[in-house]
Amino acid sequence: MAQISSKNVYLSYENNNVVEDLNFEVNKGDYLCIVGENGSGKSTLIKSILGLKSTAKGHLHFGDGLKSKEIGYMPQQNTLQKDFPASVYEVVLSGCITAKNGRIFFGRSLRKTAEENMKKLDIYDIRNKCFRELSGGQQQRVLLARAFCATRSLLLLDEPVTGLDPVATSEFYALIEKINKEYGITVVMVSHDLLSSLKYATHILHLKKNGTFFGTKDEYLMSDTYNEFSGGIRG
Repeated sequence: MAQISSKNVYLSYENNNVVEDLNFEVNKGDYLCIVGENGSGKSTLIKSILGLKSTAKGHLHFGDGLKSKEIGYMPQQNTLQKDFPASVYEVVLSGCITAKNGRIFFGRSLRKTAEENMKKLDIYDIRNKCFRELSGGQQQRVLLARAFCATRSLLLLDEPVTGLDPVATSEFYALIEKINKEYGITVVMVSHDLLSSLKYATHILHLKKNGTFFGTKDEYLMSDTYNEFSGGIRG
């Protein structure tokens, strides 16, 4: 059963349809990249997946035991997040808040989860440092670990490498690939980086005003949508 499936979905923004008749599905272990021009509905789709916005028509279904509140979400980083006055450990542990189930304190098992995820993403040795004193690449690792704590099955990442230098970008993509392949976590990523999307993704969802494309990476490379959007760039 698909973890997420979209059946004839219409999405609107300010009473105007930005996505029409959207059909796609995400299965366990997929690495889906969502691409498209600005204004094509990527942000609206993210909000709908997270349950923050209703569809105008059609339905987004969750299966395989997945619930929208159990998706690990990493939004685009803003200035406020960059200056957050907390330790790395505190930021990562906050990703476990859904699993608290109303309890006041984080229990031993949740603290252990945070510690394990910091180790997986190679930030355990900086756990006591202040988040706002870290480099951009380190901050993104911390926020990825935080999102990792919020889920057991699916990560939703919104432009996670924006503002990173080439080295940090390459390292971050390697981390996401590791999470996807070694830990079996499904990845859904919104990206403007078409070359990296083609390198790492198993599937592509391309949103555009006059229709959408959904399929495997190889199918996308053979599509008119890809040729029109990329000018023939190959991954």
